[in-house]
Amino acid sequence: MPKNLASIVCTLTHRSSVSLTRASLFKFAGLLAGVFVLASVSLVYLAHDLDRKEEVESAFYTQKAMQSLEKSLRSTVKDYAFWGDAYKHLHTEVDPDWAFVRQNIGPTVYKDFGFQGLFVVDDVNRTVYSVVKGELKTVEVAEWLGQSITPILDKARAGAETETPTTVFINVNGVPAVVAAAAITPGTDPTVVPDDRQPSVLIFVDVLNSTKLALIGNDFGVDRLQIASAGEAGSASLLPLGDGGVAGTVHWKSSKPGLRLLGIGLPLIGIAALLVCLMVWTILRRTTAGAQALDASYASLQSSQNALATSEARFRDVVEASSDWVWEIDAGWRLTFLSERFEVVTGLSREAWVGATIDDLLCTELGTLSQWLSIPNRRPDISVQCRYVDPQGRERITRLSARAMTGGGFRGTATDVTEEVEARQRIEFLSQHDALTGLPNRTRLREFLDGKLNALPTLEQPLIMLSLDLDRFKPVNDLLGHAAGDAVLNAVSSRLADCVRDGDLVARIGGDEFVLILTDISSQDEVETLCRRLIDSIERPIAIDEQEVFVSVSIGISMAPTDALEAAELLRYADIALYEAKSAGRNTWRFYAGDMNARIIERRRLESDLRFGIKHGELRLHFQPRYRIADGQMVGAEALVRWQHPERGLIPPDTFIPIAEESGLIIALSNWVISTACRCAAQWPENLFVSINLSSTEFKRGNLVERIQKALHDTRIDPARVELEITESVMLEDAAGAMEVMRTLKRLGVRIAMDDFGTGYSSLSYLRTFPFDGLKIDRSFLNRLGESEDDNAIILAIVGLGRALSLTVTAEGIETAEHLQLLKAVSCDEGQGYFLSRPLEVEAFDALLERLGHTGSTSNA
Repeated sequence: MPKNLASIVCTLTHRSSVSLTRASLFKFAGLLAGVFVLASVSLVYLAHDLDRKEEVESAFYTQKAMQSLEKSLRSTVKDYAFWGDAYKHLHTEVDPDWAFVRQNIGPTVYKDFGFQGLFVVDDVNRTVYSVVKGELKTVEVAEWLGQSITPILDKARAGAETETPTTVFINVNGVPAVVAAAAITPGTDPTVVPDDRQPSVLIFVDVLNSTKLALIGNDFGVDRLQIASAGEAGSASLLPLGDGGVAGTVHWKSSKPGLRLLGIGLPLIGIAALLVCLMVWTILRRTTAGAQALDASYASLQSSQNALATSEARFRDVVEASSDWVWEIDAGWRLTFLSERFEVVTGLSREAWVGATIDDLLCTELGTLSQWLSIPNRRPDISVQCRYVDPQGRERITRLSARAMTGGGFRGTATDVTEEVEARQRIEFLSQHDALTGLPNRTRLREFLDGKLNALPTLEQPLIMLSLDLDRFKPVNDLLGHAAGDAVLNAVSSRLADCVRDGDLVARIGGDEFVLILTDISSQDEVETLCRRLIDSIERPIAIDEQEVFVSVSIGISMAPTDALEAAELLRYADIALYEAKSAGRNTWRFYAGDMNARIIERRRLESDLRFGIKHGELRLHFQPRYRIADGQMVGAEALVRWQHPERGLIPPDTFIPIAEESGLIIALSNWVISTACRCAAQWPENLFVSINLSSTEFKRGNLVERIQKALHDTRIDPARVELEITESVMLEDAAGAMEVMRTLKRLGVRIAMDDFGTGYSSLSYLRTFPFDGLKIDRSFLNRLGESEDDNAIILAIVGLGRALSLTVTAEGIETAEHLQLLKAVSCDEGQGYFLSRPLEVEAFDALLERLGHTGSTSNA
C-alpha cells in the first residue's frame, strides 16, 4: 500500500510539474505574442500618422501653389494696369495699334505668360479690347467666360486708389481658371492727367489645364497636380478652387511613406514572430522533456536547468545582435543595467556608468530626462531625442524609448541617430543658403525681410536694403574660367560679411548679385559711410592663381518705411536705384528717389517706341563725307544713323544706341544700317567707299560675319568699298574672339579701322596684333589744337605710327581751317568734320555728288 501511494504521489508530482511548465511557457508565448501585436499596431499607427502628415503637407503646398499663382497674376496685371501709357491708349482712347501691333499689351501676354484671355472693359462695362490666345478678337468678356463679371469689375475699381488688383477663381467651360483684374490708372506717370470717368478695367484670364497644373505642382513639390474627375470626389487629396469650389477642384497624388514603412516593417515583425515561435516551440519540447524526467533523477532536473540557461543565452544573443542598446534604471534614476551594445555604439564603459544617474549620461533640449520620464500619462510609444558626449568629445544624438517597470524604475532602448539628424540639418541649411558661398539665398532673404518688416521699422530706426552688383565680373569668367569666378565670389562674400554687424544679413540672390539688410543704422551719412567702406573693400585686389583680379561694385539703396513697407517693393526700388548707380558710371551708390521710377518708365517707353520704329521705317541714314587732305578729293563717307521719332523729332544716336545695346535691339538696328548703307554706296562712283560703325556687342552675339556677308551679297557692292569701324572695347572684352572674327571679315575683303584711337591704354599693341587697315584720331585731340603743344606732338606721333604700320590715318572733328592746315603739315591721310561737310541726308549727299561732278573734290581742302 505505501508503495502504491508513493507511485501515486510521484505520478501527481510528475503531472503537476508538466502542467506548470506548459502553463508558464504558454504565458510566455502569449506575452511575446502581445508584444508583437503591440509592435504591429504601433507600426500601423505610425504608418497611418505618416500618411496623414504627408497628406496635410501636400494640401498645404498645393494651397501655397494656388496662392502663389494668384499673387503672380496680381503682380503681372498690376505692372500693365498701373501704367501711364496704358491709361492713354486703353482708357482715354482705345488704340489697338499701340496695344496689339506694337506688342505693348498684346500677343506677348499669351506667348510669355500663357494667359489665354486679355480684355479691357471701359467705364460703361463694354469690352473694348480683346486678345484671345494671342489673336485680336471682338468678343465680350462675359460671353467668353460664360458668366457675369460685374462683381470682379466692382472689386477691381474699388482698388484703383491703392493700386490693388484682384484675383478670383472661376469655372470656364468646365475648366478652372484664374481671373486677374485691375483698374487702369496713370500710376506714377506725371505726364498723364486722369479724366472724371470711372476707370476702365484690365483683365487677364489664365485657364488651368492639366499641363499647366502639373508644372505649377512641380514647382512646389506636389506630384501629379490635375483637375479632379468625378471618380476622385471622395479622395482626401482635393482642393476646391473659388468660394465653395465653384471653379472646380484640383487633385494630386500624395506619396505614402507609411505604406512603404508597413511594407518593410510588417515582414520583419512577422519574421521575428516566426523565430520566436520556433524558439518557444524548441523551449517547450526541451522543458517538457525535462519536466517528464524531473521525478526520475537529479540528472533530468540538471538537464532542464541547462536548457533554460541555453534559452536565456539565446535571448541575450538576440538582444545584443540588435543595433540598439538596452538600459534599465531604478526608482532613484540610477542605471542598473546596460547591454553590451552600449559600449559598441557609444564607446563608453558599462562599468563606469552602471550606478550613475541617467541624467548625467543623457540630456534633452526640453529639460532633464528624469523630468520627461515623470510626465503624467506619458504615452509609452513616444520617444525623445537625447544628447551625450562620446570619448572623443563629440556630441552624439540618440533616440530613446522607455517603459515603466512594475516595481518602479524604467527600462527601454536607445538608437543612435546622429547621422540622420545631421543630414536633415544639412538639407535644411542648403534649402536656405547658397551652395557656393554659404550666404543666405533668396528664400532666407525673404523670410528675414518679412520678419523685419513685420516689426514695423520707423523713421528713427529704419530698415536699409542695399542691392549690389559686381562690375567687371563677366570678363573674369570669360578670361580666367568659372573656377576663378567662383573664387572671386567667395572672396567678395567674405568681404561683405566683414563690413556688416552680427544682426545684419548678407544674401546672394544671383550670379554676381548680393543684397544687404541693415537694421541698426539711423542716418543717411552712416549708410554712405558703409557704402564707401564696401566699395573700398571690394576694390582691393583678389589673388587668383598668382595673378591679381580687380572688380568693383555698384550699389542701390532703398529704405523702409520711407520708400516701401513690402519686401517685393523694397527689392524693386533697390534694383531701380542700382540701375541708376550703373548709369552714373558704376562703382558708386544711389538712394532710391521717386523720379527714378519715372525715368525707368520713360526708358521703357523709349525702348518700346524704338522697337516699333525699327520695324516701321522711322530710322534715317545720314552720310558725312571723308576727304583726302592732300588734294581735297572725296574718298568716301561715314554712315550715321538717326531716328525720326513721330513725336520727339530727330533723335541723335547717343540717346537710343545705349538702349538698343541693353535691350538686344542693336542687332536689328545694325542690320538695317549695314544693308541700307551698302545699298546706297553701291550707287555711288566706284572710287568712293562707305564706313559703318559696329557695336562691341555685335562681336559677342550677333553672327556678325554672316550678316556682313549677306549684306554684301544682297547689294552686290565690292567688299573693298566697305569699311567697318570698331572701338577698342571689342578687344578689351574678348581679344581672342575678336581676333578670329576680324580675320574672317578680312577674308571677305572688307576694310577694318580702329575708331577713337588714342583714348585706350593698350591701342598700340592692338594695332600690331589685329588686322587693321586704318585708324581714326579721336576728335578730342583736334579740339585742343593750338592750346596744347602735347596734343600737336601726339597727332604727329599718331600719323607717323600709322605710316610705319602702313595704316590709313583719318582725323575726326575738323572744325576750322587751322585744323586742316595743321593736318596737311603733318601729312595726315584723310579727314572729316563740320568744316569740310556736315552729315547729310541721302538726297543731300547724292546732290553733293552731282554738284561735284562725281569727282569728289571740295574747295575747303
